[in-house]
Amino acid sequence: MTPSDHSTIHDPRPGPEADSPQRIAISLQYAGSFFCGWQRQRQGTSVQGVLEQAIADLDPHRPVHAVAAGRTDAGVHAAGQVVHFDSSGPIPASRWAPALNGRLPASIRVREAVERPLSWHACYSATYRRYRYTLYNGRRPNLFLAPWTWHRYQARLDEQAMAAALEGMLGSHDFAAFQRAGSRRAHSRTTIQDVSVQRRGDLIDLEVQASGFLYGMVRLMMGQLVAVGEHRLTPDQFERRWRERRRDEVKDGAPPQGLCLLRAGYEDSIFSEGGWYDCQPTFCLASEDPPPDPPSW
Repeated sequence: MTPSDHSTIHDPRPGPEADSPQRIAISLQYAGSFFCGWQRQRQGTSVQGVLEQAIADLDPHRPVHAVAAGRTDAGVHAAGQVVHFDSSGPIPASRWAPALNGRLPASIRVREAVERPLSWHACYSATYRRYRYTLYNGRRPNLFLAPWTWHRYQARLDEQAMAAALEGMLGSHDFAAFQRAGSRRAHSRTTIQDVSVQRRGDLIDLEVQASGFLYGMVRLMMGQLVAVGEHRLTPDQFERRWRERRRDEVKDGAPPQGLCLLRAGYEDSIFSEGGWYDCQPTFCLASEDPPPDPPSW
């Protein structure tokens, strides 16, 4: 995208020269329902495109390229996405968050901005990414949950079976069964570092943390885990599919609206805890209204 405003920003404080850029890291939130994904596309509005336009409006001194820790798909949310870009203008790191929020739509918010060394990279310096998928398992639809959850009302999900299946994936493995076509990765191995499954009444949160994720991996995993929870697939069948790389048997992925990139992590602390850590609220319902139990295996 090309900058639409090339006016000079006047600031009495001395700023960095054009040949000595500063690297800015930001903690970013966005509601994925409004975008075609993080990455710029030929058609559709992307988070990257909107953010780069706002940066260019504020700092027209150099071409803008925003780099993210993870590339979320269309409809996927982010609570603690980490992005870096280089700036040669006079705006100090501490002022980038309010400056950008004044130009970004309400569906994108910058929670914090800090300066990092030029050798630091939002994607390559990350040691993990953590995602949360939220399932609404009540019998009746709920308008306020619909944009942020996947409604499964057919049967009460067996969260213990889902947790057992997910825990079996811990460690470094080949997860080709959970990779969509079109990936440019040279291999399909990654390391799952931590998982959790928590039920709160009719809501279930599934979290997965890994060194990196394959293209479409989390949503394909979640689709299979829901089949386990509804007793349409046993934990052993689930494990056999991914261990034997049976991609042809992994057909349906979970929809995007239930998925949120919670955060990306690094060896050293980048942001304050309040500006980055676990910034997606969890839902709470006053009463339960579960569907019938799933059939026995």
